Formats: sequence, C-alpha cells, structure tokens
Amino acid sequence: MEFWVFASVVAALFQTVRFMLQKVLSMDVLSTAGSTFARFAYAAPAAFLVIAAYLWIQGAPVPQLDGWFWFYAWLGAVTQILATVCVVALFRQRNFAVGITFKKTEVIQTAIVGVAFFGADISLAGWGAILIGLIGVLLLSRTPGLQQGLWKSMSSRATVLGLTSGFFFAFSGTSYRAASLRIDSEDALLRAGVTLVCVTASQFLAMALWLRWREPGQVTAVWRARKVAVWVGLTSMAGSLGWFTAFTLQTAAYVQAVGQVELIFSLLASVLFFRETVTSREFIGIGFLALSILTFILVL
Repeated sequence: MEFWVFASVVAALFQTVRFMLQKVLSMDVLSTAGSTFARFAYAAPAAFLVIAAYLWIQGAPVPQLDGWFWFYAWLGAVTQILATVCVVALFRQRNFAVGITFKKTEVIQTAIVGVAFFGADISLAGWGAILIGLIGVLLLSRTPGLQQGLWKSMSSRATVLGLTSGFFFAFSGTSYRAASLRIDSEDALLRAGVTLVCVTASQFLAMALWLRWREPGQVTAVWRARKVAVWVGLTSMAGSLGWFTAFTLQTAAYVQAVGQVELIFSLLASVLFFRETVTSREFIGIGFLALSILTFILVL
C-alpha cells in the first residue's frame, strides 16, 4: 500500500471522530461559527508544537515560503473555513443525510477543480475509480428525501449546503496540494506539516477576529467548552496532517476518493456503538466503495 493511501485512511478515521465531536458542540453548546472555530483554536497550537518538535529532531531549518505558497495556503484556508461552516450548519438540518450525500460529490468536484484550475492529471482508471466510489457513496448515504424526487431534494437547504461544502472542500484540497508543492524539500511530512501550521494559524486568527466582531462571547464559549473542544482540535490536527501529507504525495481528487472510507467508519460506529442494523443496500455500497479504494491501491 502506498503511503498516501495509508495517510488518507488515517485522516478519514480522525475526521469521523472530529465530526462526531463537532456535532455535539453544535447542538445548543456553540454557534455554527463557534463550533467551526473550536476546530482551529485547539488545532493550531497543537500543530505548531508537533511540527516544531519534528524540525528539531530532524535538524531541519524552517523552509523559505514564497508569495505563491501563501496565496495557495490562504485560498485553501478560507475555502476550508467556509466548507466547515456549511457542514456544521448541516447538523442542524432535519434532512441531514440528504445534504451529506451531496457533500460527498466533493470527490467529483475536486477532480474537476483540479483539472480546470490546477493542471491536475487524472487517468482514465482514476476517473473510473472515482465514479465507482461515487456509486458506493450514494448507496451508503441514507437519503429519504431523494425518494420524493431528485429535483425536489435538490431544492432543499441541506442539499445546497452539502453541494456548497463539497465545492469549497474541492478548492481547499487542491489549494493545499499546490501550497505544499511550493516548499523546497524532499521530506513530504515536513512540507505537509509546515503548510498545516501556516494554514491553521491563519484560520485561528481570521475566525477569532470574525467572532469578536460578529458573535461576541463565542470565543469565551469555546474556552468554556474546552473539555470537548480540545479533542475536536486534536483530532482535527491529526486528521489534517494526514490529509496534507496525502495531498503532498498525490493528486487531491485521488486522496478525496480514498478518503470516502470515512463513510465505512461512520457505518461501523453506527453498528458497534448505536446497535443499528446494516441493510443490504449498505452492504452493496460498502462493496462499491471498497472496490474503488482497491482500484487506487492496485492500478494507480
């Protein structure tokens, strides 16, 4: 198994845990923006300490960062904030599953954005694996709203939030890859880590200023919720380091496609912790998703 595949799977696992924790915070504890800020508030210092220790152990200097690096890093930072806000807002929707289904079109959107704006190269086998995974996603996602008609479901607020979050995640992933590739180093972990520190620090400052201006009291509320929020930050940092490493090593669309294993993790959590039943449709969806990931491992 190539290392970028391993990094993507680990990142998806941490992301599953982080979204579960953020859902807890978003329900009558913090506002949508406050719950989003909790992720960056505790991830930024953790990322700084981890990467500072890594640079010290490796005896490596802090790399030079040019203007293009900061352009791509800040583009990714802003679009990731917007994407996260959309996802957290989804937690408040009754037809949450419909929105999450459309959010998962981020893989296709990432492929399109990467080809159109960043010159990404996706093979025919890559497109095939992405489409196989998309079928698995649609089967795994419980979408009761879709039974009432596709166009009616697409007009819902949850659908708009899902599609919008997928669009912003597409830009953030491809931007982070572009930023990390601007760093002159052969060490993929160093490039990913330095990019992560710069991005999370920027996100922390930007959201702190925004909350101070638009939602006074939310920064204090995030501190009061630290018993849960700190784990949001730590799982976010660990997941982001996995994503950034994978983005450094491979095209963002491929990384996002393998990252769909997150749905299997979510399903396992549902069965093991909530004692819910797995339907035949969900088993078929797991099969498609596994086939998609296996294609990336064996063919690409």
